Amino acid sequence: MVGMTGRVTGTVGPGLVGEVIVRVRGGAEHFLAYPAPGESARIAVGTVVAVVEYQPPRTVYVMPVYEG
Repeated sequence: MVGMTGRVTGTVGPGLVGEVIVRVRGGAEHFLAYPAPGESARIAVGTVVAVVEYQPPRTVYVMPVYEG
């Protein structure tokens, strides 16, 4: 999972439990998402993100792929 990219489907940010969709195992799956350590800005719906940490079974920590 670490290093894979996905798209935010529910706002990710400090104090929020967001959601991302990631293409895995020949399909797409939803994961609960938190901002990566050190990230303090909200990540809006539709933003492309990279998974920097994975905690089984369905939790990921993400950061935006593109700053903008």
